[in-house]
Amino acid sequence: MKKIRCVIWLFCLIPALCFAQNGAAANMVLVEWGTFQMGSSTGEANEQPVHTVVMHSFFMSKYEVTQGQWNQVMAKENPSNFKGDTLPVENVSWYEALEFCNRLSLQEGLTPVYRATKNRVTCNFNANGYRLPTEAEWEYAAKGGKKDYLVFTYSGGEKLDEVAWHHGNSGSKTHPVGTKAPNTLGLYDMSGNVWEWCWDRYGSYGNGDQTDPKGPSDGETRVRRGGGWFFGAQFLRSTVRSEFPPNNRSNYLGFRVCRSLT
Repeated sequence: MKKIRCVIWLFCLIPALCFAQNGAAANMVLVEWGTFQMGSSTGEANEQPVHTVVMHSFFMSKYEVTQGQWNQVMAKENPSNFKGDTLPVENVSWYEALEFCNRLSLQEGLTPVYRATKNRVTCNFNANGYRLPTEAEWEYAAKGGKKDYLVFTYSGGEKLDEVAWHHGNSGSKTHPVGTKAPNTLGLYDMSGNVWEWCWDRYGSYGNGDQTDPKGPSDGETRVRRGGGWFFGAQFLRSTVRSEFPPNNRSNYLGFRVCRSLT
């Protein structure tokens, strides 16, 4: 836990750098309030049961965080295996993704959302800074929010090659963000390219209706969503969920940012 406190607290003291004009603030999409069916009755067991979720409005970045953005925000080396400013940053732990969010918030004069107490990291969802999406926010946005009356298998459509970089077309590497078709909200790469960290601890779904769920209160692993360049079609469905230790890194795992509508 001492390590966690250092990650979350010490970077808040480092002076901000100038963020590029094409940074996160210029590329946020409003995901409007709505109700959706979360999960899948035909998918894996951990995607069930299907349940009704009410989501309040929030902002989500159009693109996965790129290495160019990472380099401008973070005071540490680019960890990515596949190098390129327009490629998604990868090989990033969950804690490092939180660090990026807090640093970016400070650079834009916003209130950081993450803090570390003695036993855990907490998220102030009422703060106006950047954060990771919750798992429910991620799935709601991937499915197109309230704009999609037909829920596609993948984020943006049924033709996987048109909307995603995956095992069959990626050439075993990541690709510049936003080069496949977006979904109806204008969000890119929600399926494929790299998996994306979510805020939530990993756990089973409940049966009842929920409003703005934020995941279990306990658990060792965190949720990742969306599939990536190394994975086949079955892993790129919008309802697929997976868990990963928050300290671990992978060259097929990155993230995108959100902001609460405050």
